[in-house]
Amino acid sequence: MQLRSWWSKRNQQLLPIIFSDTAPLDLRIVGRMLLHAALVGAAAGVAGVLFFGALEYTQRFLLENLAGYMALKAHGETFATQEAPRAFRPWLLVLLPGIGGLACGLVTRLAPETRGGGGDAMIDAFHHGGAIRARVIWVKALASLCTLGTGGAGGREGPTMQIGGALGSLVARVLKVGARERRILLVAGVAAGISAVFRTPLGAALLAVEVLYRDGFESDALVPSILASVVAYSIVISVFGESTLLAHAPRFGFVPSHLPLYGLLALVVAALAAGFVWVLRSFRAFFKDLKVPDWVRPGVGGLMLGVLSTSLILLVGAVTNTDGQGLGLLGGGYGAVQMAISGASWLPGGWLAVELLLLLSVTKILAASLTIGSGGSAGDFAPSLAIGGLCGGAFGRAAQLLLNDPRLDPGAFALVGMGVFYGGIAHVPLSALVLVCELAGNYDLLVPLMLAQGIAFVALRKRQLYDAQVPTQRDSPVHRESLLLDVLKAIRVRDIAITGRPFVTFLPSTPADQILRHASLATWQVVFPVVKEGRMVGLVSGSNTQILANERADTSWALAADIMQPPLSVYADDDLRVATERLVSNGIRAIPVVNADKTVIGFLDESDVARAYLKAAGGASADSHTRANTSGIMVV
Repeated sequence: MQLRSWWSKRNQQLLPIIFSDTAPLDLRIVGRMLLHAALVGAAAGVAGVLFFGALEYTQRFLLENLAGYMALKAHGETFATQEAPRAFRPWLLVLLPGIGGLACGLVTRLAPETRGGGGDAMIDAFHHGGAIRARVIWVKALASLCTLGTGGAGGREGPTMQIGGALGSLVARVLKVGARERRILLVAGVAAGISAVFRTPLGAALLAVEVLYRDGFESDALVPSILASVVAYSIVISVFGESTLLAHAPRFGFVPSHLPLYGLLALVVAALAAGFVWVLRSFRAFFKDLKVPDWVRPGVGGLMLGVLSTSLILLVGAVTNTDGQGLGLLGGGYGAVQMAISGASWLPGGWLAVELLLLLSVTKILAASLTIGSGGSAGDFAPSLAIGGLCGGAFGRAAQLLLNDPRLDPGAFALVGMGVFYGGIAHVPLSALVLVCELAGNYDLLVPLMLAQGIAFVALRKRQLYDAQVPTQRDSPVHRESLLLDVLKAIRVRDIAITGRPFVTFLPSTPADQILRHASLATWQVVFPVVKEGRMVGLVSGSNTQILANERADTSWALAADIMQPPLSVYADDDLRVATERLVSNGIRAIPVVNADKTVIGFLDESDVARAYLKAAGGASADSHTRANTSGIMVV
């Protein structure tokens, strides 16, 4: 009993200190952030496991067992035992993407925002409140299974971006958090979704906060995104095991003399990336103008994809004697990147390999544009990496043949190419750099990546993969209010207040008819302090005088003390944020400025606040404000 009494007494002493606003560690915020981010990460991790498993078995049944298509897989992209090859049925492979596209179109009628890659829709949702409908979780997952499970040329990361964001939004809605935390949890869900399928926890967290803006990142969401990403990554590797997505050389030697080659690679990849953005937009415009219902368009795009990819598979198969070989055209294309990095038994050598990799990179642009541009539910993240990786692999092999330098590793150029391609058009150079380093399992390529990313970032400034991406936080609708308050907080009331001009005040005993007469004669004053012994005790505003003026009965009985409201005021040292909050919350157009003893020394008008903000924000120049040189107070 004594121990219990002592513990209770200690809690009463310590808890107010630990959880007070002046505590050295704010454990309330830390604990809530950890819990909420962990919940989002766990939900996204479980969703990622289920989605990856369902997609793997769907592709296995439809593409491999029925169509006999041997999908080209990356090192860590499969978890089930590879089955024996089946008879290749080209006619079925032509039809499957179209059938899946039609099914996707029907499903997305339940949530039209799930059409396309998912990245744009997620970014748009963030910039307009951070709310994503809960139905997006299962609609996007089902639509993506229909598209990708039948061979759609897109990736899993785009759908999991939107699914993870929807999970974050759902957790925020269940926990009833504020608008700011809802947006943060949405970004944390995006990071967890990418981490769950790409297995790059740090790169996924950086990408989630960087992809929202062209020239900045959402710093408030960084730590929650890292936490959610770690939780999701831990869940996924607990089920599928710890491995990188791509196999590669254990080390990449750094040779300074090779840096010009990486710089040239950046320019080549940047040109290809600009071409991809143009082709993708062109296909979107084409399918938008197509005179068919919205839900039919992914089916048309899928059928065109089936014809294109099957034709090339048969052509390459005839040359390499590999019927049904995947080539990486269908699906995300990580198998193609793996081939560009480490080669393949069927890949020819010499210049023929360079030509084949270039052909695949260009064809992948068309394939991805057909799927995504028609509204199929597939991401643009994986195709971007695949196109860049194929181009980088071709460049590395060409350099090796031309220079005959044994130190050149085509795999290094493939990895740099994939990071530069997506990092350039998505304007995420930092996260793309980290993603590649995590995929490589080391930072050997850090310097070449930094050089190449810098060149591509400058070269692709006018190219943008995501239309919903805004330049900076200042351009985001959800940040305009907070930026307004930050601007106002830097300006003091004394800097813009009207002082030194004669103004009217009333005594508590001033009759109503005199109040009306003086208010009607006022040319600039819209609020009238009520003073007693020199100190303000109340305020008569324009709304008060308007009510009196509308009264038809005799108002001579009313005094200032009867109609005044509490004494609202600001100090000269207050900032405009405080003043604006009081103006808005009390519905008045101006507010008296007082000194320490509550003596009125001037007024702050809402128009002066607006001009000060526009000037500070650079939106407009403040008009010159005329102030009288005379001084004085008229008490009635």
